[in-house]
Amino acid sequence: MKKTIKNLKNKYLIFKCRLMVALLAGLLGGLRAAAAGNGLSGINEATSLVTGYFDPGTKLIYAIGAVVGLIGGVKVYSKWSSGDPDTTKTAASWFGACIFLIVAASILRSFFL
Repeated sequence: MKKTIKNLKNKYLIFKCRLMVALLAGLLGGLRAAAAGNGLSGINEATSLVTGYFDPGTKLIYAIGAVVGLIGGVKVYSKWSSGDPDTTKTAASWFGACIFLIVAASILRSFFL
């Protein structure tokens, strides 16, 4: 009889321990899910903030490209007018720089938006 009572007490203690572990795991899982929700809202806010900068940023890159293009065009024209033999090299580098700025702005926009 004593063995049976002792056996029941042990089973009851094991049941209590398992119940406590299950409750603790559920509590920690709930806390982790709540913390992930706050992090998710922060990530969404940061994403919307960064994507808000892309339209003005690409317009700035296009404006810089326009200024560089005008300066390069004047430089190529002055070399061409003076008969400099290095005109084709300057024109090619000027044209390449303009194409690079346009393509770089488009690629960055497609990556991040």
